[in-house]
Amino acid sequence: MASPTRLTGPVYVVNDNIDTDQIIPAEYLTLVPTNPDEYEKLGSYAMCGLPNALYPTRFVPADEMKTPYPIVIAGRNFGCGSSREHAPIALGAAGAQAVVAATYARIFFRNCVATGELFPFESATPLNEEFQTGDEATLDFEHETLTRSRDGRVFHLKPLGEVRPVVEAGGIFNYARQSGMIAAQA
Repeated sequence: MASPTRLTGPVYVVNDNIDTDQIIPAEYLTLVPTNPDEYEKLGSYAMCGLPNALYPTRFVPADEMKTPYPIVIAGRNFGCGSSREHAPIALGAAGAQAVVAATYARIFFRNCVATGELFPFESATPLNEEFQTGDEATLDFEHETLTRSRDGRVFHLKPLGEVRPVVEAGGIFNYARQSGMIAAQA
């Protein structure tokens, strides 16, 4: 995935401790992400494990395959639970391109990088307390900021550092091939 210099769109906001079963319930793990049809179907189920009472606006609208939210804003410990790499893959397949969280479960962060599906930005403070689902925002990759459109408030993010080129390459194996660490596929 080539990194955009800016990503603008509505954000989807979630609370602390969103686990991988809320991101993609276990019943959908039979879908094989390397199969294009199943990859797209996996995306249609992204975040469907969130409780309707707390999240009346669905990440992927009913009868749709893609999300209108390219940016997810989360609190602390996003992606906790299991080590399933289907979680960042489902979000990416749905059309999300970045997550901005106060903190991540380490395995989820690593799976974002390894799969190349999402840019996992970290915020210094929980931005889920500053945004509401549907707020327009601009994620500036060069300046590592998130700007809320309605008032122009700028939030500084932690640098992606060496993670960025790996995600841009499409994941750890593509990065290793492109950088000559492993032989290119024939």
